[in-house]
Amino acid sequence: MEELRMTVKERIRLEAFCRVSRKELTVVSAAELIGLSVRQARRAWKRYKSEGDGGLVHRLRGRASNRRLSAEVADRAIKLHQEKYADFGPTFACEKLAEAGLRLSPDTLTAILKERGLWRRKRRRGRHRKRRERRASFGSLVQMDGSHHDWFEGRCGKCVLMVLIDDATNRTFARFYPAETTEAAFDVFGRWARKHGLPRALYVDRHGIYRDEDHPERPTQFGRALRDLGIELIKAHSPQAKGRVERRNAVFQDRLVKELRLRGINDMAQANALLDSTFLDDLNRRYAVKPTDGQDLHRAIASAGVRLEDALCVQEQRVVGKDWCVRWRNRWLQIDGRHAALNLAGRTVLIRHRSDGRLIVEHTGQPLTVRELKARPEAPRQKKPIVNNRKWKPSSSHPWKGDPSARPRPAAAPAPATPAREQQPGKRKAG
Repeated sequence: MEELRMTVKERIRLEAFCRVSRKELTVVSAAELIGLSVRQARRAWKRYKSEGDGGLVHRLRGRASNRRLSAEVADRAIKLHQEKYADFGPTFACEKLAEAGLRLSPDTLTAILKERGLWRRKRRRGRHRKRRERRASFGSLVQMDGSHHDWFEGRCGKCVLMVLIDDATNRTFARFYPAETTEAAFDVFGRWARKHGLPRALYVDRHGIYRDEDHPERPTQFGRALRDLGIELIKAHSPQAKGRVERRNAVFQDRLVKELRLRGINDMAQANALLDSTFLDDLNRRYAVKPTDGQDLHRAIASAGVRLEDALCVQEQRVVGKDWCVRWRNRWLQIDGRHAALNLAGRTVLIRHRSDGRLIVEHTGQPLTVRELKARPEAPRQKKPIVNNRKWKPSSSHPWKGDPSARPRPAAAPAPATPAREQQPGKRKAG
Protein backbone atom coordinates (compact mmCIF):
# COMPACT_ATOMS: atom_id res chain seq x y z
CA MET A 1 0.00 0.00 0.00
CA GLU A 2 1.43 3.36 -1.04
CA GLU A 3 2.11 5.86 1.74
CA LEU A 4 0.75 9.38 1.25
CA ARG A 5 1.93 12.24 3.47
CA MET A 6 -0.28 15.29 3.83
CA THR A 7 -0.06 18.51 5.74
CA VAL A 8 -2.77 19.71 8.10
CA LYS A 9 -4.06 22.11 5.44
CA GLU A 10 -4.30 19.32 2.88
CA ARG A 11 -6.11 17.06 5.34
CA ILE A 12 -8.68 19.81 5.96
CA ARG A 13 -9.23 20.04 2.19
CA LEU A 14 -9.57 16.24 1.96
CA GLU A 15 -12.24 16.21 4.67
CA ALA A 16 -14.16 19.04 3.00
CA PHE A 17 -14.15 17.38 -0.44
CA CYS A 18 -15.21 14.05 1.10
CA ARG A 19 -18.26 15.86 2.42
CA VAL A 20 -18.81 17.39 -1.01
CA SER A 21 -18.66 13.91 -2.56
CA ARG A 22 -21.31 12.73 -0.05
CA LYS A 23 -23.38 15.77 -1.08
CA GLU A 24 -23.25 17.21 2.43
CA LEU A 25 -21.63 20.42 1.16
CA THR A 26 -21.46 22.32 -2.08
CA VAL A 27 -18.17 23.35 -3.64
CA VAL A 28 -18.98 26.96 -2.81
CA SER A 29 -19.49 26.12 0.89
CA ALA A 30 -16.34 23.99 0.90
CA ALA A 31 -14.37 26.92 -0.54
CA GLU A 32 -15.35 29.06 2.44
CA LEU A 33 -14.51 26.22 4.82
CA ILE A 34 -10.98 25.60 3.48
CA GLY A 35 -10.17 29.27 2.87
CA LEU A 36 -9.92 29.26 -0.93
CA SER A 37 -11.65 31.28 -3.57
CA VAL A 38 -14.48 29.58 -5.47
CA ARG A 39 -12.34 29.39 -8.60
CA GLN A 40 -9.43 27.72 -6.76
CA ALA A 41 -11.81 25.38 -4.92
CA ARG A 42 -13.33 24.19 -8.21
CA ARG A 43 -9.87 23.48 -9.63
CA ALA A 44 -8.91 21.53 -6.50
CA TRP A 45 -12.24 19.60 -6.62
CA LYS A 46 -11.55 18.70 -10.25
CA ARG A 47 -8.09 17.34 -9.39
CA TYR A 48 -9.54 15.39 -6.44
CA LYS A 49 -12.13 13.71 -8.66
CA SER A 50 -9.54 12.77 -11.27
CA GLU A 51 -6.53 11.85 -9.07
CA GLY A 52 -8.06 11.04 -5.71
CA ASP A 53 -6.37 11.99 -2.45
CA GLY A 54 -3.02 12.54 -4.19
CA GLY A 55 -4.54 15.36 -6.21
CA LEU A 56 -4.67 17.51 -3.06
CA VAL A 57 -0.95 17.13 -2.32
CA HIS A 58 1.27 20.05 -3.33
CA ARG A 59 2.80 19.53 -6.79
CA LEU A 60 6.33 20.41 -5.61
CA ARG A 61 6.33 17.81 -2.83
CA GLY A 62 9.58 15.85 -3.16
CA ARG A 63 10.94 18.06 -5.95
CA ALA A 64 13.70 20.65 -5.78
CA SER A 65 12.54 24.23 -5.38
CA ASN A 66 12.47 26.43 -8.46
CA ARG A 67 14.29 29.06 -6.39
CA ARG A 68 16.94 26.70 -5.15
CA LEU A 69 20.46 28.14 -5.00
CA SER A 70 22.67 26.75 -7.75
CA ALA A 71 25.57 24.53 -6.75
CA GLU A 72 28.04 26.94 -8.36
CA VAL A 73 26.83 29.93 -6.31
CA ALA A 74 26.76 27.81 -3.14
CA ASP A 75 30.35 26.68 -3.72
CA ARG A 76 31.52 30.26 -4.29
CA ALA A 77 29.74 31.43 -1.14
CA ILE A 78 31.19 28.65 1.00
CA LYS A 79 34.69 29.21 -0.35
CA LEU A 80 34.59 32.95 0.31
CA HIS A 81 33.00 32.37 3.71
CA GLN A 82 35.72 29.96 4.81
CA GLU A 83 38.51 32.19 3.50
CA LYS A 84 37.41 35.50 5.05
CA TYR A 85 34.28 35.19 7.18
CA ALA A 86 34.60 31.82 8.93
CA ASP A 87 34.21 33.37 12.39
CA PHE A 88 31.40 35.73 11.33
CA GLY A 89 27.81 35.22 12.39
CA PRO A 90 25.38 34.23 9.61
CA THR A 91 23.73 37.66 9.38
CA PHE A 92 26.99 39.60 9.30
CA ALA A 93 28.55 37.09 6.90
CA CYS A 94 25.62 37.48 4.48
CA GLU A 95 26.06 41.24 4.54
CA LYS A 96 29.72 40.86 3.55
CA LEU A 97 28.89 38.26 0.89
CA ALA A 98 26.31 40.67 -0.55
CA GLU A 99 29.07 43.28 -0.93
CA ALA A 100 30.94 40.69 -3.01
CA GLY A 101 27.87 40.10 -5.22
CA LEU A 102 26.57 36.93 -3.51
CA ARG A 103 23.14 37.54 -2.03
CA LEU A 104 22.03 34.86 0.41
CA SER A 105 19.71 34.86 3.38
CA PRO A 106 21.20 33.94 6.77
CA ASP A 107 18.98 30.84 6.92
CA THR A 108 20.22 29.68 3.51
CA LEU A 109 23.84 30.17 4.48
CA THR A 110 23.29 28.31 7.76
CA ALA A 111 21.59 25.43 5.91
CA ILE A 112 24.48 25.11 3.45
CA LEU A 113 27.03 25.17 6.26
CA LYS A 114 25.10 22.47 8.12
CA GLU A 115 24.93 20.27 5.01
CA ARG A 116 28.72 20.40 4.66
CA GLY A 117 29.44 19.98 8.37
CA LEU A 118 30.85 23.49 8.79
CA TRP A 119 28.33 24.84 11.29
CA ARG A 120 28.63 24.55 15.03
CA ARG A 121 25.93 25.88 17.25
CA LYS A 122 27.00 27.66 20.43
CA ARG A 123 24.80 26.92 23.39
CA ARG A 124 24.66 29.40 26.23
CA ARG A 125 23.12 28.31 29.47
CA GLY A 126 22.62 30.32 32.60
CA ARG A 127 20.21 30.95 35.36
CA HIS A 128 16.78 32.34 34.62
CA ARG A 129 16.39 36.11 34.77
CA LYS A 130 13.40 38.34 34.27
CA ARG A 131 13.69 40.86 31.45
CA ARG A 132 13.29 44.47 32.49
CA GLU A 133 10.90 46.57 30.44
CA ARG A 134 12.40 49.38 28.40
CA ARG A 135 11.97 52.98 29.45
CA ALA A 136 9.24 54.69 27.47
CA SER A 137 11.06 57.82 26.25
CA PHE A 138 14.35 58.69 24.62
CA GLY A 139 16.68 60.20 27.24
CA SER A 140 14.93 58.68 30.25
CA LEU A 141 17.81 56.28 30.94
CA VAL A 142 21.22 55.82 29.29
CA GLN A 143 23.46 52.84 30.05
CA MET A 144 27.25 53.23 29.93
CA ASP A 145 30.03 50.65 30.13
CA GLY A 146 33.65 50.12 29.15
CA SER A 147 34.27 47.08 26.93
CA HIS A 148 37.73 45.52 27.32
CA HIS A 149 38.68 43.36 24.35
CA ASP A 150 41.51 42.65 21.90
CA TRP A 151 39.96 45.06 19.42
CA PHE A 152 42.85 45.09 16.95
CA GLU A 153 43.72 41.38 17.31
CA GLY A 154 47.28 42.11 18.38
CA ARG A 155 47.93 44.84 15.78
CA CYS A 156 47.78 47.57 18.43
CA GLY A 157 48.18 47.95 22.19
CA LYS A 158 45.45 47.51 24.76
CA CYS A 159 42.50 49.88 24.66
CA VAL A 160 38.88 50.09 25.83
CA LEU A 161 35.69 50.98 23.98
CA MET A 162 33.42 53.24 26.04
CA VAL A 163 29.82 52.53 24.99
CA LEU A 164 26.59 54.44 25.71
CA ILE A 165 23.15 53.14 24.69
CA ASP A 166 19.73 54.67 25.23
CA ASP A 167 17.42 52.26 27.04
CA ALA A 168 14.28 53.20 25.11
CA THR A 169 15.60 53.34 21.53
CA ASN A 170 18.90 51.40 21.46
CA ARG A 171 20.58 54.48 19.98
CA THR A 172 24.29 53.95 20.55
CA PHE A 173 27.47 56.01 20.83
CA ALA A 174 30.98 54.64 21.34
CA ARG A 175 34.60 55.74 21.30
CA PHE A 176 38.04 54.19 21.89
CA TYR A 177 40.30 55.26 24.80
CA PRO A 178 43.63 53.95 26.13
CA ALA A 179 42.01 52.87 29.43
CA GLU A 180 38.75 53.06 31.37
CA THR A 181 39.53 56.14 33.44
CA THR A 182 37.63 59.06 34.90
CA GLU A 183 38.88 61.28 32.08
CA ALA A 184 37.59 58.79 29.48
CA ALA A 185 34.18 58.65 31.19
CA PHE A 186 34.04 62.47 31.29
CA ASP A 187 34.89 62.75 27.59
CA VAL A 188 32.51 60.12 26.21
CA PHE A 189 29.59 61.33 28.35
CA GLY A 190 30.31 64.92 27.35
CA ARG A 191 30.14 63.95 23.67
CA TRP A 192 26.75 62.30 24.23
CA ALA A 193 25.49 65.37 26.13
CA ARG A 194 26.62 67.80 23.42
CA LYS A 195 24.90 65.69 20.77
CA HIS A 196 21.62 64.79 22.50
CA GLY A 197 21.44 66.71 25.80
CA LEU A 198 21.49 65.65 29.44
CA PRO A 199 19.62 62.39 30.17
CA ARG A 200 17.51 61.91 33.26
CA ALA A 201 19.55 58.96 34.61
CA LEU A 202 22.75 57.09 33.85
CA TYR A 203 23.10 53.34 34.51
CA VAL A 204 26.66 52.11 35.18
CA ASP A 205 28.47 49.23 36.89
CA ARG A 206 30.32 49.37 40.20
CA HIS A 207 33.71 50.30 38.75
CA GLY A 208 35.99 52.47 40.85
CA ILE A 209 35.21 55.40 38.56
CA TYR A 210 31.61 55.43 39.77
CA ARG A 211 31.90 54.03 43.32
CA ASP A 212 34.47 54.49 46.08
CA GLU A 213 34.97 51.06 47.67
CA ASP A 214 36.54 52.49 50.83
CA HIS A 215 33.94 55.23 51.28
CA PRO A 216 30.72 54.21 49.47
CA GLU A 217 28.86 57.17 50.93
CA ARG A 218 31.17 59.67 49.22
CA PRO A 219 30.66 60.42 45.53
CA THR A 220 33.56 59.94 43.16
CA GLN A 221 34.65 62.66 40.76
CA PHE A 222 32.23 61.28 38.15
CA GLY A 223 29.42 60.98 40.68
CA ARG A 224 29.99 64.55 41.82
CA ALA A 225 29.89 65.76 38.19
CA LEU A 226 26.53 64.07 37.54
CA ARG A 227 25.18 65.50 40.79
CA ASP A 228 26.19 68.99 39.66
CA LEU A 229 24.42 68.38 36.33
CA GLY A 230 21.26 67.07 38.02
CA ILE A 231 21.55 63.51 36.61
CA GLU A 232 20.69 60.42 38.66
CA LEU A 233 23.52 57.87 38.84
CA ILE A 234 22.31 54.25 39.14
CA LYS A 235 24.91 51.58 39.97
CA ALA A 236 24.04 48.05 38.85
CA HIS A 237 24.70 45.05 41.10
CA SER A 238 25.41 42.62 38.22
CA PRO A 239 26.29 42.73 34.50
CA GLN A 240 22.89 41.21 33.68
CA ALA A 241 21.16 44.22 35.26
CA LYS A 242 22.52 46.43 32.47
CA GLY A 243 22.09 43.76 29.83
CA ARG A 244 21.29 46.16 27.03
CA VAL A 245 24.75 47.71 26.97
CA GLU A 246 26.35 44.30 27.56
CA ARG A 247 24.60 42.92 24.46
CA ARG A 248 25.70 45.95 22.50
CA ASN A 249 29.27 45.24 23.62
CA ALA A 250 28.90 41.75 22.14
CA VAL A 251 27.77 43.27 18.83
CA PHE A 252 30.83 45.54 18.80
CA GLN A 253 33.17 42.67 19.68
CA ASP A 254 31.76 40.72 16.74
CA ARG A 255 31.15 43.26 13.97
CA LEU A 256 33.58 46.05 14.81
CA VAL A 257 36.58 43.75 15.24
CA LYS A 258 35.99 42.24 11.81
CA GLU A 259 35.40 45.61 10.17
CA LEU A 260 38.72 46.84 11.58
CA ARG A 261 40.40 43.72 10.23
CA LEU A 262 38.87 44.04 6.75
CA ARG A 263 39.78 47.73 6.50
CA GLY A 264 43.33 47.24 7.83
CA ILE A 265 42.85 49.70 10.73
CA ASN A 266 45.59 49.38 13.35
CA ASP A 267 45.23 52.36 15.73
CA MET A 268 42.62 54.13 17.83
CA ALA A 269 42.56 57.34 15.78
CA GLN A 270 41.53 55.53 12.59
CA ALA A 271 39.07 53.37 14.56
CA ASN A 272 37.39 56.45 16.06
CA ALA A 273 37.19 58.00 12.61
CA LEU A 274 35.42 54.86 11.35
CA LEU A 275 32.97 54.98 14.26
CA ASP A 276 32.12 58.64 13.64
CA SER A 277 31.88 58.40 9.85
CA THR A 278 29.86 55.28 9.01
CA PHE A 279 29.84 52.50 11.58
CA LEU A 280 27.67 54.07 14.30
CA ASP A 281 25.17 55.48 11.80
CA ASP A 282 24.79 52.08 10.15
CA LEU A 283 24.50 50.37 13.55
CA ASN A 284 21.77 52.75 14.72
CA ARG A 285 19.93 52.40 11.43
CA ARG A 286 19.87 48.63 11.81
CA TYR A 287 19.18 48.18 15.51
CA ALA A 288 17.50 51.33 16.80
CA VAL A 289 13.81 50.94 17.73
CA LYS A 290 10.97 53.38 18.18
CA PRO A 291 10.21 54.34 21.78
CA THR A 292 6.80 53.77 23.32
CA ASP A 293 6.53 57.51 23.99
CA GLY A 294 7.85 59.79 21.28
CA GLN A 295 8.94 62.54 23.71
CA ASP A 296 12.63 63.36 24.12
CA LEU A 297 13.43 63.71 27.84
CA HIS A 298 16.96 65.02 27.36
CA ARG A 299 17.47 68.38 29.05
CA ALA A 300 19.38 71.29 27.58
CA ILE A 301 22.87 71.71 29.02
CA ALA A 302 22.09 75.31 29.97
CA SER A 303 19.34 74.10 32.31
CA ALA A 304 21.95 72.58 34.65
CA GLY A 305 23.15 76.04 35.71
CA VAL A 306 26.80 75.07 35.24
CA ARG A 307 29.00 74.84 32.20
CA LEU A 308 29.55 71.31 30.97
CA GLU A 309 33.34 71.63 30.88
CA ASP A 310 33.34 72.93 34.47
CA ALA A 311 31.29 69.97 35.72
CA LEU A 312 33.02 67.21 33.73
CA CYS A 313 36.47 67.74 35.22
CA VAL A 314 38.43 66.75 38.29
CA GLN A 315 37.77 69.09 41.22
CA GLU A 316 39.55 69.18 44.58
CA GLN A 317 40.02 71.63 47.42
CA ARG A 318 43.43 72.85 48.55
CA VAL A 319 44.71 75.08 51.37
CA VAL A 320 46.73 78.18 50.46
CA GLY A 321 50.16 78.31 52.09
CA LYS A 322 51.65 81.29 53.88
CA ASP A 323 53.59 82.09 50.72
CA TRP A 324 50.27 82.20 48.78
CA CYS A 325 51.17 79.05 46.86
CA VAL A 326 48.86 76.09 46.18
CA ARG A 327 50.14 72.59 45.50
CA TRP A 328 48.38 70.39 42.89
CA ARG A 329 49.86 66.99 41.99
CA ASN A 330 53.44 68.18 42.55
CA ARG A 331 52.74 71.38 40.65
CA TRP A 332 53.00 74.73 42.42
CA LEU A 333 50.63 77.59 41.65
CA GLN A 334 51.43 81.10 42.84
CA ILE A 335 48.35 83.28 43.46
CA ASP A 336 48.76 86.80 42.09
CA GLY A 337 49.18 89.74 44.43
CA ARG A 338 46.09 91.48 43.06
CA HIS A 339 44.02 89.24 45.35
CA ALA A 340 45.76 90.44 48.50
CA ALA A 341 42.52 91.88 49.86
CA LEU A 342 41.05 88.36 50.10
CA ASN A 343 43.64 87.34 52.72
CA LEU A 344 43.84 83.81 51.30
CA ALA A 345 46.76 82.48 53.36
CA GLY A 346 45.48 79.44 55.26
CA ARG A 347 42.11 79.45 53.47
CA THR A 348 40.61 76.82 51.13
CA VAL A 349 40.35 77.24 47.36
CA LEU A 350 38.83 75.00 44.66
CA ILE A 351 40.98 73.69 41.79
CA ARG A 352 39.40 72.48 38.54
CA HIS A 353 41.56 70.35 36.24
CA ARG A 354 39.86 70.43 32.83
CA SER A 355 40.24 67.82 30.13
CA ASP A 356 42.36 70.20 28.03
CA GLY A 357 44.93 70.40 30.83
CA ARG A 358 43.97 73.87 32.11
CA LEU A 359 44.03 74.51 35.87
CA ILE A 360 41.44 76.95 37.23
CA VAL A 361 41.65 78.13 40.84
CA GLU A 362 38.50 79.57 42.45
CA HIS A 363 37.61 81.04 45.82
CA THR A 364 33.91 81.27 46.66
CA GLY A 365 33.11 81.03 42.94
CA GLN A 366 35.54 83.81 41.97
CA PRO A 367 38.36 82.76 39.60
CA LEU A 368 41.85 83.67 40.76
CA THR A 369 44.83 84.67 38.68
CA VAL A 370 47.64 82.20 39.23
CA ARG A 371 51.09 81.53 37.80
CA GLU A 372 52.67 78.10 37.72
CA LEU A 373 56.13 77.93 39.20
CA LYS A 374 58.88 75.89 37.62
CA ALA A 375 59.98 74.43 40.94
CA ARG A 376 58.90 74.27 44.54
CA PRO A 377 59.34 77.68 46.23
CA GLU A 378 62.21 77.71 48.68
CA ALA A 379 61.42 78.54 52.29
CA PRO A 380 63.11 81.73 53.61
CA ARG A 381 66.37 80.95 55.35
CA GLN A 382 66.51 81.88 59.02
CA LYS A 383 69.84 82.84 60.69
CA LYS A 384 70.80 80.20 63.17
CA PRO A 385 71.62 81.40 66.72
CA ILE A 386 75.33 81.28 67.56
CA VAL A 387 76.00 78.76 70.29
CA ASN A 388 79.54 78.52 71.80
CA ASN A 389 79.80 74.83 72.42
CA ARG A 390 83.58 74.58 71.99
CA LYS A 391 85.44 72.85 74.82
CA TRP A 392 87.87 75.24 76.60
CA LYS A 393 91.37 73.91 77.01
CA PRO A 394 93.91 75.84 79.10
CA SER A 395 97.25 76.69 77.52
CA SER A 396 100.52 75.04 78.51
CA SER A 397 101.65 78.15 80.49
CA HIS A 398 98.51 78.20 82.55
CA PRO A 399 99.19 77.84 86.27
CA TRP A 400 97.05 74.73 86.31
CA LYS A 401 99.55 73.04 84.02
CA GLY A 402 102.51 73.55 86.45
CA ASP A 403 103.73 71.57 89.53
CA PRO A 404 101.12 71.77 92.27
CA SER A 405 103.83 72.14 94.95
CA ALA A 406 105.30 75.16 93.20
CA ARG A 407 102.04 76.97 93.06
CA PRO A 408 101.91 80.07 95.29
CA ARG A 409 99.77 79.61 98.33
CA PRO A 410 97.67 82.50 99.66
CA ALA A 411 98.65 83.90 103.06
CA ALA A 412 96.62 82.44 105.91
CA ALA A 413 94.46 84.98 107.70
CA PRO A 414 94.67 85.00 111.55
CA ALA A 415 91.74 83.44 113.36
CA PRO A 416 89.52 85.90 115.27
CA ALA A 417 90.10 86.02 119.03
CA THR A 418 87.54 84.30 121.24
CA PRO A 419 86.07 86.66 123.90
CA ALA A 420 86.14 85.66 127.58
CA ARG A 421 83.04 83.99 128.95
CA GLU A 422 82.34 86.65 131.48
CA GLN A 423 82.67 89.33 128.86
CA GLN A 424 80.20 87.73 126.52
CA PRO A 425 77.06 89.86 126.42
CA GLY A 426 73.78 88.33 127.29
CA LYS A 427 75.33 85.72 129.60
CA ARG A 428 74.94 85.70 133.41
CA LYS A 429 77.56 84.46 135.81
CA ALA A 430 76.54 81.19 137.44
CA GLY A 431 76.16 81.00 141.23
